[in-house]
Amino acid sequence: MERKDYKSVGKAYRKKDSMQLLLGKPLYVDDITPDHALVVKILRSPYANAIIKNINTSIAKKVPGVVDVYTWEDVPKKRFTIAGQTYPEPSPYDRLILDQHVRFAGDAVAIIAAEDEKAAKKALKLIKVEYEKLEPVLDFHTAKDNPILVHPEENWTALCKVGADAKRNLVASGVDSHGDLDGVFKDCDIVLERTYHTKAYQQAMMETFRTYTEMDRYGRLHVISSTQIVFHVRRILSHALDIPKSRIRVEKPRIGGGFGAKQTSVCEMYPAFVTLKTGRPAKLIYTREESQIAASPRHEMEITVKLGANKDGTIRAIDLYTLSNSGAYGEHGPTTVGLSGHKSIPLYTGNLEAHRFSYDVVYTNHQAAGAYRGYGATQGIFALESIVNELAEQLGMDPTTIREKNMVREGMKMDAYYGEMANACALDKCLEHCKKMFDWDKKYPVRNMGNGKVRSAGVAMAMQGSSISNVDVGSATIKLGENGTYNLTIGAADMGTGCDTVLAQMAAECMDCSLDDVSVFGADTDVSPYDSGSYASSTTYLTGKAVEMACDDLKKQICTIGAEMIGCDVNDVIFNGKQVMTEDGKKSVSITDIAYKTQANSKYTGIGTASHSSPVSPPPYMVGMVEIELDLFTGKVDIIDYMAVVDCGIPINPALARIQTEGGIVQGIGHTLMENVTYDANGKPMESSFMQYKIPTRMDMGKLKVEFENSYEPTGPFGAKSIGEIVINTPGPAIAHAIYRATGKWYRELPITPEQIAMDLMEKESS
Repeated sequence: MERKDYKSVGKAYRKKDSMQLLLGKPLYVDDITPDHALVVKILRSPYANAIIKNINTSIAKKVPGVVDVYTWEDVPKKRFTIAGQTYPEPSPYDRLILDQHVRFAGDAVAIIAAEDEKAAKKALKLIKVEYEKLEPVLDFHTAKDNPILVHPEENWTALCKVGADAKRNLVASGVDSHGDLDGVFKDCDIVLERTYHTKAYQQAMMETFRTYTEMDRYGRLHVISSTQIVFHVRRILSHALDIPKSRIRVEKPRIGGGFGAKQTSVCEMYPAFVTLKTGRPAKLIYTREESQIAASPRHEMEITVKLGANKDGTIRAIDLYTLSNSGAYGEHGPTTVGLSGHKSIPLYTGNLEAHRFSYDVVYTNHQAAGAYRGYGATQGIFALESIVNELAEQLGMDPTTIREKNMVREGMKMDAYYGEMANACALDKCLEHCKKMFDWDKKYPVRNMGNGKVRSAGVAMAMQGSSISNVDVGSATIKLGENGTYNLTIGAADMGTGCDTVLAQMAAECMDCSLDDVSVFGADTDVSPYDSGSYASSTTYLTGKAVEMACDDLKKQICTIGAEMIGCDVNDVIFNGKQVMTEDGKKSVSITDIAYKTQANSKYTGIGTASHSSPVSPPPYMVGMVEIELDLFTGKVDIIDYMAVVDCGIPINPALARIQTEGGIVQGIGHTLMENVTYDANGKPMESSFMQYKIPTRMDMGKLKVEFENSYEPTGPFGAKSIGEIVINTPGPAIAHAIYRATGKWYRELPITPEQIAMDLMEKESS
């Protein structure tokens, strides 16, 4: 393995924007955009499935301050998807800006543009809508081939062959297999089959969806949005508004959290439409309620796993079927589902002889799902890791032992992961490290603490990916400044992850300069090189490699210019970050003089640009262990300790990697113990605020400890892999395992609430 002592890479630098954030400087959309913009509001459907028979906006338009009200009759009739994915998008083109057919409770009915918030809100109440209520499809078990079609329209389109069929309510369907599955199952000593269910969790980022739009001085649509995907937003708006991409500029300021929600263009089309119609600046800021009921939550999935093993714990066969609820629209439906199998089954490559992964993604009349950190792997890993824990308990084996026996290891070919090789895999070291750090042998036995409380432990491991292989593109441009410093321009979006800092560290390492000598700008479709965006755990791995390549390009120019200036061959000079000099050190020219030379009688730009795409997606790996204290009277579960060890290759910034891990673990704790999405009998979501939708606080975290086991990924920058998504994947199965240890009952649906546990314990006691 190639390992070096780096000056900038591998060091715990604080985030470049940390002081701005701490001092409350204007950074976000609402801080940096004008107050005089038109206020945009959306009237939303109260019904899960309905046709708008008549809509009367005349009274609303008379409200002082109301500029206009737009309905389905005013918008283009060209369907599109709001999924932020590389073209051609796998997600179907099934949306209009406004549609006569509303498909979930919260779907957009009308757009109000007003001079102020008060006028807009008053107009909302004065629009009169006559609906023809239709029977909705609310149970995703019955959606496939249901006579009620969520999308009966004839202009529904799927660009990619993903098994989509609107006439069957199918967003996607498929099967992938390897080996003689039935034959291996017949030869196994034990065959378990279980079904697991995860809900449609909300990302609940602190900054809600928001966008500002205006016509710039060249008559183009200028969009400033809290988004992870500036280039995809430009294409989405081009489709939705039916105008050329050349007439649209999209940029993002600082983002107040995204977690995948802002990989979907949830709100940009509404103020953009208003600006095109009125010629005036417009701004739409979603309320928290809108972000709860009309956003882009995780896909609800039900996963059935059949697992075949020998009595000694050798796992030989896995059959996994996923039923995914895409909701009213199909964005991200065909792609999230793949991760539920392709990024769970390969964990058990060690002795696996056969596997099958099949799936159906269906339309229902629920809020449309989208991208969320983990992107389907979270659901699949909950199911597979849970059934492995069930197998260990049934065999009377330590669950860490069964994993040691079956886990993927470095050098193995992962048939269930597109046939990729595990070229950098320290999962075995992660497990060994975590066991020691957690004191597993001591904490695994159930302990009665008195006062009706018991302590128990659970374990899980996980993998993810690093970008979408053969699809995603990362790009970077680095420019030499006249004072010998550098400007790094990227198309990726820092949404609190610290990617600006991490990429700057790589540039500083490559250019042999201080981190303070690298300033970062991004992302802006007019200025930044094309980048797919910040999603799919791609930024460090993919854009980071582009930074490396761009720096190599620039260094070659610097050496060429320097060699010409001191009058020697370029092969006879070296660059040490401060100057270009001959190998004997007798002649040299400073980086500042080279920078000035690019500005006078020069054929070199002093700018390096590179784009990078990878044919592989090397997985990061993780092991998590949890100790809980469970109250046998109330069912309350307290997290005492959560310890995790992660293999993300070489961590570029260990401090930021640790924070990423801690944040993902806390989100996973929330999914497992409290976050719940429920609907009433008419399909209306019940949790419309943080009063009903509970997310974890510092009090719910317990003690978190995160450490790293390094591997060296040869295709990554400085040996790095990703870390952003994998960190959310272990809490669900680990906590469910610990709860089983404490109660003797397996909970196969998340969240696991105190009420459920208490009622089950009461029933157990009474029987």
